[in-house]
Amino acid sequence: MFNAKRFSLARRRRGMTKREIAERIGVSERSVSAYEKGDQEPEPSNVQRIATALGFPEAFFFEGDPEELTEGVASFRSMSKMSARQRDSALGSGAIGLLLNEWLEKNFNLPEPDLPDLGRESGALTDPAPREDFEEKIPFPSRSTAYGPEAAAEAFRSHWGLGELPVKNMIALLESKGVRVFSLAIDAKEVDAFSMWHGGKPFMFLNTYKSAEHCRFDAAHELGHLVLHRHGQTQGPELEREANAFASAFLMPRKSVLANAPRVATLPGLVRAKRYWKVSVAALNYRLHALGMTSDWIYRTLCIQLAEAGYRTNEPEGASHEKSLALEKVFKALRDEGISKSDVANALSIPPQEIDALTFNLMLNVLSGGDKGSGPDRGKGRGAVRLIHSSHRRD
Repeated sequence: MFNAKRFSLARRRRGMTKREIAERIGVSERSVSAYEKGDQEPEPSNVQRIATALGFPEAFFFEGDPEELTEGVASFRSMSKMSARQRDSALGSGAIGLLLNEWLEKNFNLPEPDLPDLGRESGALTDPAPREDFEEKIPFPSRSTAYGPEAAAEAFRSHWGLGELPVKNMIALLESKGVRVFSLAIDAKEVDAFSMWHGGKPFMFLNTYKSAEHCRFDAAHELGHLVLHRHGQTQGPELEREANAFASAFLMPRKSVLANAPRVATLPGLVRAKRYWKVSVAALNYRLHALGMTSDWIYRTLCIQLAEAGYRTNEPEGASHEKSLALEKVFKALRDEGISKSDVANALSIPPQEIDALTFNLMLNVLSGGDKGSGPDRGKGRGAVRLIHSSHRRD
């Protein structure tokens, strides 16, 4: 039968209103509402029009119920800047990402999550002890003595063995710790990123339309949500401030900044220094002020200079965008097994472009199709990513 939930998902993924899709397929808006409620099934000819208008194969609308993501489940980097269309499109992309992840987990061994819970169900988060006593607090405390953002970032760095060194590849680090990281193909600066827990697994969706530095901060920000706000509400000004503070401390550890930041804060000096941590000039300026290394006057002056130089929108001496190493291994294994992008898309009944949209466009470069593997050991992933079997191809 025609799946009403999948119709609703596809419409929202395309950012279309009920009226718009009704006009596209030549029916009334009331009929579209009936389709989405499951009160009425579209005629076969209308199913064809729906598939064409939304850019999904007809088979997509006859599969099982998808996961329905809502803004209450997902923690968005910023809710105030995006429109309802952009939010719905992002959530639709996330729902399709869950379908792709389910397929990947059936065919590959992916890293298990290693994200200790540092939050608690309610109450403000506070640092548990003076900084010099911090090492005595590891291993992690119970939720009743939850860490604040600064201490939580230090705890995570210690738990993951990062020390004070900069994070070379934020996406690869998260993947190695079991976070399922996907990209959002939404060409809009208003949509930053969002994260959520689903089925005991942490998920993160990043908008790579941003600068590399912005994407890294978004990833660290969402990590803060995943570990600090797992049990309560996912949105609100205070939670955003906590996630920002976590991201700042995680990417720019206090001791590292004290040791490596310029003694005299000037705009050219910050541009040179920010490359060490791969953060934006604005983020480094804020961190120096938060650590008491610059006065209010210097901080505000640098903010004005940043704006005048256009560095708020155009990052100077920008870093290269990071890519997913786990997905790259997955796609190479698929290629060696003779499995094309179209095979994966057909297995999920989704357009191949949706796979590109979710996987940092890696498949455009790795899975060109037609490259057949040979031998039983061809295509097995290395490290924590391993191909389980190759029986998932459709006939």
